[in-house]
Amino acid sequence: MNSVDVSNELHQLLAGKNAHIQLSVPQLVEKVLSRNEGELTATGAIKAETGKYTGRSPKDKYIVEEASVKDKIDWDSNQPISEETFNKLYNKVTEYLKEKDEIFVFKGFAGADQSSRLPIQVVNEYAWHNLFAHQLFIRPTEEELANHDSQFTILSAPNFKANPAVDGTKSETFIIISFERRTVLIGGTEYAGEMKKSIFSIMNYLLPESGIFSMHCSANVGREGDVALFFGLSGTGKTTLSADANRKLIGDDEHGWSSNGVFNIEGGCYAKTINLSREKEPQIFDAIRFGTVLENVVIDPDTRIPDYDDKTLTENTRAAYPMDAIENIVLPSVAGHPNTIIFLTADAYGVLPPISKLSKEQAMFHFLSGYTSKLAGTERGVTSPEATFSTCFGSPFLPLPAQRYAEMLGEKIDEHNAKVYLVNTGWTGGEYGTGSRMKLAYTRAMVQAALEGELTNIETVKDSIFGLEIPLHVPGVPDEVLQPSKTWEDKAAYEAKATELAAKFRENIQKFNVSKEIVEQGGPIA
Repeated sequence: MNSVDVSNELHQLLAGKNAHIQLSVPQLVEKVLSRNEGELTATGAIKAETGKYTGRSPKDKYIVEEASVKDKIDWDSNQPISEETFNKLYNKVTEYLKEKDEIFVFKGFAGADQSSRLPIQVVNEYAWHNLFAHQLFIRPTEEELANHDSQFTILSAPNFKANPAVDGTKSETFIIISFERRTVLIGGTEYAGEMKKSIFSIMNYLLPESGIFSMHCSANVGREGDVALFFGLSGTGKTTLSADANRKLIGDDEHGWSSNGVFNIEGGCYAKTINLSREKEPQIFDAIRFGTVLENVVIDPDTRIPDYDDKTLTENTRAAYPMDAIENIVLPSVAGHPNTIIFLTADAYGVLPPISKLSKEQAMFHFLSGYTSKLAGTERGVTSPEATFSTCFGSPFLPLPAQRYAEMLGEKIDEHNAKVYLVNTGWTGGEYGTGSRMKLAYTRAMVQAALEGELTNIETVKDSIFGLEIPLHVPGVPDEVLQPSKTWEDKAAYEAKATELAAKFRENIQKFNVSKEIVEQGGPIA
């Protein structure tokens, strides 16, 4: 991660009289309020709205097709854009920001492991975006700031809208990563999450190039120093299950696994807040205080009390806060090598076991699959459960071919003898609409047994369709719950539904250039 020369345009931008560099949280809050960018809530948090873009814009995300990266990027999953197009937009965006009355600059880091962290800077048109960056990335000490040498820069100009006919984009919105210019350009969208995920995409390129496995997962550590990773898509229970009173949180979303162990890439959390309550998620609820950014959360106009159940603006309501806003964490956010890896899925077909032990080949297969279900009613046109596959549990953020990440997982499993489990938090006794959701108490008991090593030598039975090793006994869970084939009243219906899902797995794995062993030993057997 060698430094590069800062362009003249960027130097002039940062040296301008309108540039506020490294404002404190109170200073940024004052700016947000004085500029009418947001409102102060009863919790002390700032509430801001993102306009028509309340989530990421994946179709407007590009990587510059440069000589040094052209042959490494997976262009089947990433959109190229030319250097000429990038350079023209870069000049337009920097000129636009120079003309603003005020811009805001945050300097910090991505990666809590000092041996591999990336010094970054974020230049924002909005004060509230800069507050977001301050809370989400790793904040420097005074000494670190004095010696800070940014190696990647985000230029965020939400009100600069591209002209597709002139600027070579698909729409007014653009998120462009240039690895040679070490720059991210963001325009036409006010959604703050684009900054977070752009840096994650960059780390997903840089870390593997340095021999470090980058992962879209949460991580925690037990009292004995045992480390666990939790992979899972939205709705699988990743946040709920990784928040454990008996274990300390390393991070909730993005991690690296180096020769030193696991480290958090971020310095904060970007938590979903829809239907949030203190009873269900006390850590997140209590983290929402002064300095936190609430995104698209509806508040009472008089009391300013947030209504976390209100979906008027979007279901994707969020809170951005620093790691130290929650208790029971590890700071700095580093720990040893993982003992246990848990893949979470919410199988609405109701046919995957509630917990199963995975071989290395099965772990690589299910990592590449990244399976969960979309439910009827959650999206227009979805009338029955649909299988959803998100490569490596994070396909939108992977610049390199997926098999590169899967191979690194396999190497780490071998090197550190990590135990891998597939946990189904979805349906049992039938598919969605017929069966019932797996009891959270049972899932917690299964996860606890896995973390404490109680399943390492326990007797198992092989699932006849998926080839998964199912424990016959788990403390605190009725034996009959563990085998899906025994929970369905209609055995023929079970066979048909399981065979249907197995075929989807086999079809999905064909798009990857992986070994015969992974396909044959890792996937369904019937």
